[in-house]
Amino acid sequence: MKQLEIEFKTLLTEREYHSLCHFYHLTKQDFHTQTNVYFDTPQGDLRQKHCGLRIRQYADKGEITLKTPQKVGLLETTDSFTLTEIQQLIKEKKIPTTGAVAKELKQLTIAIDQLTVIASLTTKRAEFTIPEGLLALDESWYNNQHDYELELEVSDAEIGKQAFDTYLEAHNLSYRPAENKIMRAIKTI
Repeated sequence: MKQLEIEFKTLLTEREYHSLCHFYHLTKQDFHTQTNVYFDTPQGDLRQKHCGLRIRQYADKGEITLKTPQKVGLLETTDSFTLTEIQQLIKEKKIPTTGAVAKELKQLTIAIDQLTVIASLTTKRAEFTIPEGLLALDESWYNNQHDYELELEVSDAEIGKQAFDTYLEAHNLSYRPAENKIMRAIKTI
């Protein structure tokens, strides 16, 4: 499966995060936990191409996603797996050599057998649709770090940027640049 991802994000303080959870009346049942395991070659071939590769494990399934830069946003190429399959891939620290992700990696001239785990991160996420787009409130843990983040996924970059800025202002939130989770996790190693 391929999908264009256009999102805007900001780091939140703990107080801002809890305030938004309260504003949207979120309960434990609104959150799910996901663990991302990030891969690259020892030489950082994916990072040099501004790409990201992860295995994501949910409670009941998993997926492998390759993110590649586009003129606007990131192209996400994703293969889905059962929970058992994804757990085995994580245990073996391997990316399959078949499927849509493997095909894209080969086109990028990335040697799949050279890929290795570079970082992991666990996120507790609530995700829901608001008029501006798909909103995600994340609490993440990685390498003894803990942070909070708001992501707004939109279908149009220009309209989405305006909506994001308006959203921040309406909720009295300061914009704090948030690097992609993979970069935040890597920088703490």
